[in-house]
Amino acid sequence: MALPRAEVLFGDSPEAPALSKAEVSQRFDELMTSVDTAPTRTLGPADVVQAFTEGRGISFEQQPTNAYGALTKALGSMDIVKGLSPESLASITGALDELKAQQPDLVKDITSSSPVAGGLVAFDLEAPAKMLTPRPTPLRNRIPRKKGIGLSHRFKVISGFSGTGTGGVGNIHPGIQDTTQNNFAPSGASNSLYYARGPKISYAGYDKTVAYSQFSVSDQVTWSAQYAGQGYQDIRQLSRTSLMYSSMLLEERMLLMGRGTSGNGFLGALGAPTGLTVTARAAAGSETALTGVSTNIYVKVTSDAGDFGQSVLTAAVNVAPSTQVVDVTCVLPAGATGMRVYVSTGSSDPGDAARWYAGRSGTNKFTLQGALPTSGVAASTVTADTTAYAAGYDGILPICTGSDSGYVNRLNTTLSTANPGMEWQNAFVSLYNSVKADPDRTLLNGADRKQLSDALKGSASSNYRMTITQDQLTGVTIGDVVNTIINEVTGKGVAVEVHPWMPQGSSVILSDSLPIPDSEVSDVWSVFNVQDLMGIDWPVNQFAFESSSYWFGTLVCYAPAWNAAITGIQSA
Repeated sequence: MALPRAEVLFGDSPEAPALSKAEVSQRFDELMTSVDTAPTRTLGPADVVQAFTEGRGISFEQQPTNAYGALTKALGSMDIVKGLSPESLASITGALDELKAQQPDLVKDITSSSPVAGGLVAFDLEAPAKMLTPRPTPLRNRIPRKKGIGLSHRFKVISGFSGTGTGGVGNIHPGIQDTTQNNFAPSGASNSLYYARGPKISYAGYDKTVAYSQFSVSDQVTWSAQYAGQGYQDIRQLSRTSLMYSSMLLEERMLLMGRGTSGNGFLGALGAPTGLTVTARAAAGSETALTGVSTNIYVKVTSDAGDFGQSVLTAAVNVAPSTQVVDVTCVLPAGATGMRVYVSTGSSDPGDAARWYAGRSGTNKFTLQGALPTSGVAASTVTADTTAYAAGYDGILPICTGSDSGYVNRLNTTLSTANPGMEWQNAFVSLYNSVKADPDRTLLNGADRKQLSDALKGSASSNYRMTITQDQLTGVTIGDVVNTIINEVTGKGVAVEVHPWMPQGSSVILSDSLPIPDSEVSDVWSVFNVQDLMGIDWPVNQFAFESSSYWFGTLVCYAPAWNAAITGIQSA
């Protein structure tokens, strides 16, 4: 049906004269003004139900948004007006107006922050708590776990015999003639016994004892925490899960970088660095000159042992720089993963309580630049050596950098870009020449693996091949990473892996098995546990639930000489 014309909508009776266009326009404007000024209100289902329940119509009048408006509207209702005398109503209205001036909150609107700061709103709280906690344990997952008994694991080693070139046993020439005679008579025998035979071979060997240690960590959940968390999360379950993962992660770090004491037959504590020097020089490249230094800089350093500790402090050395940087260099002991640097300033040495931790280096050099620390970890907290523990064992990194390792090279520089991977090839040559080792994998810090990949990509194109693959019809995938190093001695591919907790500057080269069929060594690395990881819930004797983990064991390396380490890799 067609809509009526404007003249009909706004006109008078049919008999009345027709309206002019100006009169139609005026009446239309009046209609729009009335529509715009009409009371409006947004209703929800609850408003409609409430109105019908109370037997009243729906009011479209503007509703009050604050306490003063609500009280004023209530005083104007018919029930109040009828029930109060005009004098009483005027008295109440006057008192309300006075209170309005004294209490500004009466005229505040109800918003997300008023009248309660947090708002009269519900919380959209999602349960349970998110566990953003990395839990990688690649060594623990890979190394075989075997049953131990007693207080230590013991084995005997034949490290060499004539012809092996190992164990310090020299070679002999096996040639004989018909008249060749060799005396095998026991030492001190009265009669020598000679036969026509070749010379007797020699042996070398040793006994090895690896002590077991006990390990444990604990946690506690108070009753208030457990019961207050009901409906959100099981706090006891969270505690037990966290305790298990914490135990596994701490064991992973011990497998990598733990150190036992020399009294238990392990490598023992690291000594402090020697030959400490500080040298001021002009800032170069991306370096930032020192700021806020007008007097001497005093420096002490320790040998870094990874996550579990550091050596004692060196003596302090000092220099008086201007707007320069300062190189801190030293000689690190074998097995150190780097050094930790503590620095202070003053016209005289302020002492260890005012000497602050400035950072760590994976090499023998650390450069002080920019603003020096004035707070944090003080050198005075380093009161004793914490590199070795009586209840501990030697981990992979200490063994691979120790005296029994097959090869150790401290670079104290960046990886080669002229011949990428040269550092590993040198290790492969040395290992093969000494014990005919043929390693299986190498572990690096993430930054060091990236440096190795970048060195490869920046070298001559003839040294490698990068393949760019087309992804269907849109775009390409580009990038390259070193995942295998070909042993140029044996031709075997050595897997390149990132270990999540490997300190920057260190890399180990590992043999998982030996290239000797009847060596009686099925696994070069093994974990022996008298008791593997278990959990204990303690009896409740206070207002708390308490739990602990426990394991009793050690790490065994049967053939350290088939493994190697590259340390002192400087950050690129």
